[in-house]
Amino acid sequence: MNMKNFILKGDICFSRSKEELSCVEQGYLVCTDGICRGVFREIPQAYAGLSVQNWEHAMILPGLYDLHVHAPQYAFAGTGMDLELLKWLETRTFPEEERYADPEYARKAYGLFARKLKESATVRACIFGTIHREATQILMEELEKTGLKTMVGKVSMDRNASAGLLEPGPFAAARSVCQWLDGVSGKYENVKPVVTPRFVPACTEELLGELGKICEERKLPVQSHLSENPSEIAWVKELCPWAESYAEVYEHFGLLGMPEAPAVMAHCVYSGESENEKKLLRENPVYIAHCPQSNTDLSSGIAPVRRYLEEGMLVGLGTDIAGGHKMSVFQTMAEAIQVSKLRWRLADDSLAPLRTEETFYLGTKGGGSFFGKVGSFEPGYELDAVIIDEERLSTPARLSMKERLERIIYLSEDRDVVGKYVAGEKIF
Repeated sequence: MNMKNFILKGDICFSRSKEELSCVEQGYLVCTDGICRGVFREIPQAYAGLSVQNWEHAMILPGLYDLHVHAPQYAFAGTGMDLELLKWLETRTFPEEERYADPEYARKAYGLFARKLKESATVRACIFGTIHREATQILMEELEKTGLKTMVGKVSMDRNASAGLLEPGPFAAARSVCQWLDGVSGKYENVKPVVTPRFVPACTEELLGELGKICEERKLPVQSHLSENPSEIAWVKELCPWAESYAEVYEHFGLLGMPEAPAVMAHCVYSGESENEKKLLRENPVYIAHCPQSNTDLSSGIAPVRRYLEEGMLVGLGTDIAGGHKMSVFQTMAEAIQVSKLRWRLADDSLAPLRTEETFYLGTKGGGSFFGKVGSFEPGYELDAVIIDEERLSTPARLSMKERLERIIYLSEDRDVVGKYVAGEKIF
């Protein structure tokens, strides 16, 4: 029996666009060969022979997509939250990441991270490792066991970090990336590599150039950080005075993606202030990973996501563990709405706050498109789904399905995720 052929019956919500939320009470979500065939009010005759899984007191939603998370930082999530970015990196992040030189520590820590990710509503994620090849391969092994679809990067950095995280020059760092890529090539079904310069302050121009060549030669996507914090941006200007914007540094070295292998740039809090940077983000296949919790925790600022959406940029959500303190894309949706309200009220009333429909779209179909045709229950999409038990969220009020979805976004926890499917495969 093909386990990828089935029907899920229940209350179903999904995005058709950032404006349109589709809700069907007691509908039938049909999956064959891991592909969604649509949502129906009655089972079509063509699918009458499929097994039906009936979910009462639950809502069936597309799986969630995390475009930016640091696996090695999960170990210290929720600490150091009184620091700004650069001091936080120096005193919390770099000392912890040095510990991943020890494979035994890496296996223990990454096992915990992978288990947490599996229990969450996240079905696909773009993940940073550390500079260590062996530890990064261990991370890939642990994630492969979960059945989730992930992209993992061995981090590259050759300047402005603690001694234990500095690679011995740009060409040695690039060789290490190639050795890692060769070592994991074809090894995993669910985990794919992504080129990962940490950020411009930690990478010499020579290293950025070598990484750009690797992306081009191997047709690989890239992930990094962009315009997260004012001190970081000023530092980039000192290091690369020839560039009109932070994004131009990445663009110069071929690190803003290509049609077959897009880029993820996390944060982009201040990209809206530079016409040059906005232009580069519009004209290249770059996904902005909006990380509102991290941007609040590290006092970085509030990204003008409304402007990015109006200008047609590609935007998704990131939990950014451990700048963010919880690995929940639902919570990230809620906080994206909250910080947009603060920006509208306190900084720029020309940018209307985000709405529920929009942030749900960013965490599903919008960010999901980085991984392919996923994130919706429209026909032809790979079937990624989560089942959210609403028993714990019960209320005497008579609520619409949109209101129930809002409560899930604001109130649900990992324990409410009672079913999960990735590309039609049942995870639990």
